[in-house]
Amino acid sequence: MVIPIHDKNPTKRFPVVTYAILILNVAIYFFGPSLGDQGLPAGVPDECKTDAFVQQWSAIPKELTENHQLPHEPVDLVINGDVDEAEPGSRTEVGVIRCPAADFDKVPALSALSSMFLHGGLLHLLGNMLFLFIFGNNVEDRFGRFRFALFYLLCGYTATYAFAFTDPNSVTPLVGASGAIAGVLGAYLWLYPKARIVALVPFLFFIPLPMPAWFVLASWFGLQALYAQGGGLGEGSVAYVAHVVGFAVGFVLTVMFIGEKRQTPEERPRTKRRH
Repeated sequence: MVIPIHDKNPTKRFPVVTYAILILNVAIYFFGPSLGDQGLPAGVPDECKTDAFVQQWSAIPKELTENHQLPHEPVDLVINGDVDEAEPGSRTEVGVIRCPAADFDKVPALSALSSMFLHGGLLHLLGNMLFLFIFGNNVEDRFGRFRFALFYLLCGYTATYAFAFTDPNSVTPLVGASGAIAGVLGAYLWLYPKARIVALVPFLFFIPLPMPAWFVLASWFGLQALYAQGGGLGEGSVAYVAHVVGFAVGFVLTVMFIGEKRQTPEERPRTKRRH
């Protein structure tokens, strides 16, 4: 898999929506868990607050498929070791935090939207935001700001539900903007297949090389489709099915509602000036 670092495809308008999504994702990652207590008693460890925050705003397949919030229960967060007897909200010697049951109301259908703005770790966040930063501005430029915002949310929403129905009894929280961003990649593939993408190639010692967008995006999609064959969460707890569905939805919606492809500056014919 190649790692894109930037494209040579200028835009006509400032990508307000793309940058707003970037800022919102980063802000929620760093400050989200501290904005509410999720019904937890005072003095619980920060890890309990973070877990309750994720449970409240993430998409849980069983909740989505049954359209019903799961009951609140105490949680054992294993930091290092096995579960030991301890009071809720305390730390054990073996590295387990016992968190008391949170208390919050949740609308499962809305969690498929809110989960797009949560991330499971810094690398997860940075990887998603890199792809959005590179490809989102051109797609927003072509769609227009309002339509792009709707497009982004629709791709992510559809991808989240599609994944939920592949593993309907799972209670593992699903977080991340990957499904929505995959939709952006699908749109970019249709609109700018010949745009030049500068990407790092791991097996060539991460040398930056220019290559056509169709190659970068098609190879990315091919890998996601390959990993998604088993359904459910793949290696590293990655929801590859959501990536595949998001990409396909983004591509199809772009063909249907945008239609013609847009030439990049490198593709436009050069005309000679007459003196």
